Amino acid sequence: MSDGVLIGYSDHLENLLLNRANRHGLVAGATGTGKTVTLQILAQGLSDAGVPVFAADVKGDLCGVAAPGTPNPKFEERAKLMGLTLDPQAAPVVFWDLFGQQGHPIRATVSEMGPLLISRMLDLNDVQEGVLTVVFRAADEEGLLLLDLKDLQAALTYASENAKALGAKYGNVSPATVATIQRKLLVLEDQGAAGFFGEPALQLSDLMRTDGSGRGYVNILAADKLIASPRLYATFLLWLMSELFEELPEVGDPDKPRLAFFFDEAHLLFRDAPKPLLEKVEQVVRLIRSKGVGVYFVTQNPADIPETVLGQLGNRIQHALRAYTPTEQKGLKAASNSFRANPAFDTAEAIQGLGVGEALVSVLDEKGAPTVVQKTLVRPPVSRLGPITQAERTAIMGQSPVRGLYDTVKDRESAFEMLKARADSAAAAAAREAAAEAEPASRPAARAAQPRARASSRQSMGEAFTKSLLRQAGSTIARELMRGVLGSLKKR
Repeated sequence: MSDGVLIGYSDHLENLLLNRANRHGLVAGATGTGKTVTLQILAQGLSDAGVPVFAADVKGDLCGVAAPGTPNPKFEERAKLMGLTLDPQAAPVVFWDLFGQQGHPIRATVSEMGPLLISRMLDLNDVQEGVLTVVFRAADEEGLLLLDLKDLQAALTYASENAKALGAKYGNVSPATVATIQRKLLVLEDQGAAGFFGEPALQLSDLMRTDGSGRGYVNILAADKLIASPRLYATFLLWLMSELFEELPEVGDPDKPRLAFFFDEAHLLFRDAPKPLLEKVEQVVRLIRSKGVGVYFVTQNPADIPETVLGQLGNRIQHALRAYTPTEQKGLKAASNSFRANPAFDTAEAIQGLGVGEALVSVLDEKGAPTVVQKTLVRPPVSRLGPITQAERTAIMGQSPVRGLYDTVKDRESAFEMLKARADSAAAAAAREAAAEAEPASRPAARAAQPRARASSRQSMGEAFTKSLLRQAGSTIARELMRGVLGSLKKR
């Protein structure tokens, strides 16, 4: 196994060192400058080295990594300049799709996602987020499983109907605020998100598989439709990153990453994000490398990423940028200043003069220090440049190692069913009480034979003991359902 992934050629071969690949990275450049090809060669190179990869296919052409490349004179010429021999081959691929159309369905439960990320997904304000947090807390303490959106809707209805009691314990819960959250949930359902919430929930181990020859699977998320709902797209990837952070054990700096995570259209993660969320994202990015996960942000301009996060991205590949407006010039300055300068050229000018398939590259060396930036010809891919056909996708999914694991929805008893059973029981009790009150006065003997109602409103010892047990059970559940940095569950 090679100790690095070949990126391209400057005056020497530029390699991403495997033992530094968990120190995160950035792939940036304007549209049409070659970012997708760079992402493709990184994904396949890491796969060949035994590193599983997760990447979103926003434009629909990254899926070409699943098919061998075809002869191309330009690629052959470039390979010859680098002293390479192109050997067309495909990477092992698993296709995923939140909507279950172009890949295996990906699901998470509402409880796993947590109130913070769902608030972000719904674009809730601080007051609405606070009410949603109360709903989650009450559900946790009462043992109400929130698996899908109908469970969350049922829990919100319960909160509205019991606003006074919940408000006395947790603070004001306004039925009007609950109604606003419910309306926003309807919008989310209209965007097709209902299928994402539920079971069977995604197991992280299924993203970290290798094939029989030791190559890591490239997990490709079909995102060409998902990107039309940018907040859902960004929140899902943020949830997945936080799940990796919470669930994986510490491994320090391994010889190679356990997983490489590519976050395409990364600006969507940070756009309009509140400061507390940005701080938590920064914390996850800073600490997740010790779990053996390398996070690579793919975006048009480095200025799209906050400096606190940008400073943690040690491996950088910068394609061409144009700087015609003041905003673009600011982005160009941010990009050029992020590199370790090369005295042979002006970095800002070099970025503007790069052609398609060329990039400025600076990676971490064996000591963990960034190398001097180099003008680099990006190596040609050995897999297909462009999308695969639907028939090819279907054939690949038929051989998938997770075939059949997620295709059928499971709907076990959860908050919706439990609250419905409570409501039905209360309605039946009310009906019996109404029938008893309407009983004719001509049946005094029958009434006398019935147990006399207790005059006092005080609880019996049995009732008090039962309620005490329920409170203890609720407290135990709340302790077990510990939530992590971004509010997602630490345990399932």
